[in-house]
Order: sequence, then structure tokens, then C-alpha cells
Amino acid sequence: MNQFSFGTKPVSCHAYNGDESKVAVSLNDEKVLIYRRAGAKWEKEAELIEHSGKVTGLDWAAKSNKLVSCSADRNAFVWQLNEKNVWKPELVVLRINRGAICVKWSPMENKFAVGTGSRVIAICYYDDDNKWWASKSIKKPIRSSVLAISWHPNNYLIAAGTSDHKCRVFSAYLKQIESKPTGNEWGSRLPFGELLAEYGSANGGWVHDVEFNHDGTAVAWVSHNSSVGYARAGAEPTSTLTSFLPFSACQWTSANTLVAVGFDCKPFIFQLGAQGFTYVDTCDKDDTGSGVISSSRNMWQQMDNKGTTENTTQLKSRHKNSILEVRPCRAGFSTCAADGQIIQWDFNQLAKSLGNLTI
Repeated sequence: MNQFSFGTKPVSCHAYNGDESKVAVSLNDEKVLIYRRAGAKWEKEAELIEHSGKVTGLDWAAKSNKLVSCSADRNAFVWQLNEKNVWKPELVVLRINRGAICVKWSPMENKFAVGTGSRVIAICYYDDDNKWWASKSIKKPIRSSVLAISWHPNNYLIAAGTSDHKCRVFSAYLKQIESKPTGNEWGSRLPFGELLAEYGSANGGWVHDVEFNHDGTAVAWVSHNSSVGYARAGAEPTSTLTSFLPFSACQWTSANTLVAVGFDCKPFIFQLGAQGFTYVDTCDKDDTGSGVISSSRNMWQQMDNKGTTENTTQLKSRHKNSILEVRPCRAGFSTCAADGQIIQWDFNQLAKSLGNLTI
């Protein structure tokens, strides 16, 4: 495992460049910080100041080296290095009246999607005539904030998780910049904004994250009721309710394995079976249980036994606070958390500690 500290402020989101020699992070404020890898540590290389509100999402295009950021200030910017090696922002016309929440480049990097608090998904593309990034909005039937987005490998479809307790799959085909798509397992009619699938229930909780699998034939999602959902195209969904604290993010690590992270401060491994996902183990073998729960229990015991709120319980997990995001990286996957840390989890090491489980 590679464990890095960026101070005491939460790392709310992060993104690597193509060769992972650099990482962009937001420390829960309006700045985007660029760090360069220097041996076993990261050195700050640039500070991008254009947003006036908290940066809520980052994504770095691996091939074109373009960095996109979105913010609670209702804006997004595409950042590019100029000939003087200085990062310059390009305007994105979002036309939203609430904050932007998340952002993701499409696989071909010719467009990106922004999830917003305005109950819309903005699909953005470059407008050569005006020299800015224009957008088209997917609105219906979204009834609340868009908390997470995931692109299908074919570059045409997008999945969204929302706070109206739903996971949905839409067509994000833009005739302005791409050829007409053919039908696939999700549907044969693919005009822009077409709703292709909808999953979830009224008591399912906010859908905090959603991810297409590697071939785009299925989606997985995590909800605030501590459940992990799964659905193949055209089939009935399944939902696995767990006893853990709520999950905030998830990531496929193989065709049948999912990592879910959240308020329990450690990654959990789920394996896909005939009845959906089944919990297998935690990636953090140093942890003996939920730090949040044991810490709270200890506090009340201290009050009962000693008449004090002093709490000496120390979390045994590597992360010391809620994990906010999980991303793929070359070694395996990477997590950032409210403890100011980024941890890169190595598949080879995890496979040995988990009894050679394929992850």
C-alpha cells in the first residue's frame, strides 16, 4: 500500500493524469492543487484558482491531458497546459442554478458530464465557433440532485445516481460531435436524453455512486441505506443490504468483484453471484471493526464509568475518517478521505491477504 498525507483538511476528490506522475486534489475548498510524484512523496507543483466555491469534482483525461473541475459555485472549467507550462482555464457554459456535484470525462474524451443540484445532467462538448464548452441537459425524469455519474464504454450511454433514491441509465448521444449509435443491450432507440433503465425504491436511500462494469452490460450502485445494488441490462435488479455504515462510493475491480467505501473508514470487497453481491472481506486487515461505532461506544462508556467524555479509542484502520471517493489506479484502486489522506491499494498485496481472492 502507498499511503500519502496532504495535511489535516479533507481530500474531497482527486484525479490522476495518464501515467500517474501527477495528481489533482481538492482540500475541501475552492482551489485545485496539482502535485507531482517525487519518489515516495508528492510535491505541490501548481495551484489553480478560478472557482469561488468548494471544488466538488475532478477528472483528468488520460490521453488529452485535460483536467476538468466543477464546483458549488455552479461553474466548471477545463484546464490545459499552454506552451509556457501554465494551466489555463476554458469556460464551460453549464446554465444551472444550483451547485455542480460531480464530473466525468467520456471514454473518448470528446465530452464530459456534470451532475448537478439543479436536477439535471449537463453533457458538455467543445463549441469551435464560440471557443468554449457548451452543454445539453438531461432533465426528465430526474427529481433531485445528481450525486454520481458513470460513462458506458461505448461513449454514448451514461448512468446516474440521484438523491431521489434512483439509479438511471440515459442516452448521452450528441449528434453535434459524433456519429449515430447502433442499438445495444440497453436499447435500440438512443436519442439524446432517452431513459433506458431505472432502478431503486422509495426506501432505498440516496444513491451515492454508480458504476458500469467493464463491458457495460451491467451497473452497480451504493445507497445511503448501506445497500449495494446490481442490475444487468434488461434484467431485474438485486439489492444487498449490509450491516455497515453507509457507503459513499464504489468501483469495479474485476468482472465479478466490487469495492465499496464510505463511513466505516475502510474498503469492503463484494463478489457477484447468482443472487447479486455478497460481502467477502475488508481490504484493511488491521481494522477490527467499525471505528465510528466503537469510538462512540467508548465515549458513552467513559461518561458512565468516569463521568468524562474523554475518548482514547484510536482507529486501527489506515484511514482515520470517512472515505469520500474511490478511483482506479495502475496498482489497483485509490481512495481519498476526510482525514487528509490518499491511499493506493495494491491488488497483488490484497490478493495475498484475502486468501488469493481474485480482485
